Amino acid sequence: MTDTTAAARPPLALHTRILLGLALGAIAGAAAHDIVALQPAAQWFATQISAPVGQLFLSLLLMLVVPLVFASLVVGVAGIGDLRRLGRVGIKSFVFSIVMSAISVAIGITLANALAPGLQLDAQIAQTLRAAYGDAAAAQVAAAPPPTASAPLAQIVESLVPRNPVASLASPTPNMLHLMCFALAIGLGATLLPRERVQPLIAALEGLSEIVAQLIGLVMKLAPVAVFCLVFNNVQQFGIGLLISLGWFVGTVLLGLGLHLFGVYSAVVWWFAKISPLRFFRAIRTAMLTAFSTSSSSATLPTALRVGEEELGVPKEINSFVLTVGATANQNGTALYEGITVLFLAQLAGVELSLAQQLMVVYLAILGGIGTAGVPAGSIPFVIGILASIGVDPALIAVVLGVDRILDMCRTTLNVSGDLAAAAYVARSEGYTLKP
Repeated sequence: MTDTTAAARPPLALHTRILLGLALGAIAGAAAHDIVALQPAAQWFATQISAPVGQLFLSLLLMLVVPLVFASLVVGVAGIGDLRRLGRVGIKSFVFSIVMSAISVAIGITLANALAPGLQLDAQIAQTLRAAYGDAAAAQVAAAPPPTASAPLAQIVESLVPRNPVASLASPTPNMLHLMCFALAIGLGATLLPRERVQPLIAALEGLSEIVAQLIGLVMKLAPVAVFCLVFNNVQQFGIGLLISLGWFVGTVLLGLGLHLFGVYSAVVWWFAKISPLRFFRAIRTAMLTAFSTSSSSATLPTALRVGEEELGVPKEINSFVLTVGATANQNGTALYEGITVLFLAQLAGVELSLAQQLMVVYLAILGGIGTAGVPAGSIPFVIGILASIGVDPALIAVVLGVDRILDMCRTTLNVSGDLAAAAYVARSEGYTLKP
């Protein structure tokens, strides 16, 4: 009887196993950091086992992102077919991203001014953090060119349109904006030709997309173990004490992310997508957990595509278009984080920003939310550039480097949730009925 019951019991859902891996990783990491006797073994485990396993998981997902983005975007654009409809979907996606980014930065700037987290941090703790992360900060500052508030048109064109799309992808961190521009161009060309002429290419790309989806399914079986390893590495290295030391900053960021996620997006899906917020968040929980554990919108894209189509009922062509573009261009959590971080470090440095300077921070943070790479710590170079542009020492980035990865996990969750909210909104606005 017992054997029969055990055999009939269904396996735990993927999101439940990911959540268990996350919780166990945090507990084990905190214990390894705080218990001196465990530290040598924990460091060996982190270096020899958990870091390689976590990196393997991320590398496998990122390896599959490039063919998935290209195939999904070309098929999605070609599937929309009508150029006028394609234009409507594109404009709606772009306007949604800009408006949500502006709201998120406004929330961040308001909270940073109201709570003033930079004035709450003890000077001795700030000095200790600068000493601990100074070398890493110096490397980040050296690698990050400062942005300008008024970028010339040539610079915008160069950042969007690749001269050689193959060369743009031939690096450890492929230029996803270039890839999406090339895929959009191919998809647009396909809509201008008779369907029978381009059907072989579309069929081949659909086949590639299905192959990649199968491979992603295999990779995701590793997710619970990989999440344990990724979270263990972060908590074991930095401990919970760092969060406590930077509690005002961390709390301000988490409050802003929470208000945007459960306030703004709940209203968006309720009013514009006609979905219950509770139903929406329940449907996308696997994508949210994957985003939280990987800290990468790009690595989460395969899961988000599956969730949007299967759980929310977004049509494949709209789902592919909105989510692949959104993985790079709709990063509201990143924009919010950049706004709070810049004001926090300015307050810490004793630099009082005028209203005009804060408005420039809002403008640059919105641009950063659109142009930041969807990979872990992708926003750090942009924050450094903003600091330099407003006269704050960029080396102060050292103060937040220790908690950046943990906050990166949270803001990536908001980014991915925003992409799925955008897909639901666009689909509903195009007359489709989503899953109840």
